Amino acid sequence: MNDNMEFRKAKREEAEEILQLYQSLIGTEYCVWTENYPTEREVEFDLSRDALFCLREKPSGRLMGTISIDDDPEVEALSCWSEDLTPVAELSRLGVAAEYQNHGIARILLREAMAELKSQGYKAAHILVAKDNVKALRSYEKLHFTTAGECELFGHSYWCYEKEL
Repeated sequence: MNDNMEFRKAKREEAEEILQLYQSLIGTEYCVWTENYPTEREVEFDLSRDALFCLREKPSGRLMGTISIDDDPEVEALSCWSEDLTPVAELSRLGVAAEYQNHGIARILLREAMAELKSQGYKAAHILVAKDNVKALRSYEKLHFTTAGECELFGHSYWCYEKEL
């Protein structure tokens, strides 16, 4: 990450802007999000747990992307995860604003979020990646995530990726 960026916990007053970023990605190539997910409910859930992070451009303050630490029992209950990598947290809702895509921003968000998890005492990270999300799959491979398995959830097919921190 360079000096022109700031990664930090999102603030409550940024909720609307983050929701707009999510909504701007609906219908774009590789994105499985819909008007039903992610919504204000997910933004509020993440904010209430101090689990929503944003990457901003300096000095403009423009929102480049977001990522959250999710708490989804359905995902954690999947049988494919390595049992020796605990405690573990799931990274989710990674979104990069259209004008910042294809510049390595997703990898920066992932690296910073994993550093945050490590500082909180987690040993590993999980993430679900839609099987047809070619761009995301490349990012996870470059960060040396391993494929733990695959699943069908929320009407989509996903690869289950994990990485020791």
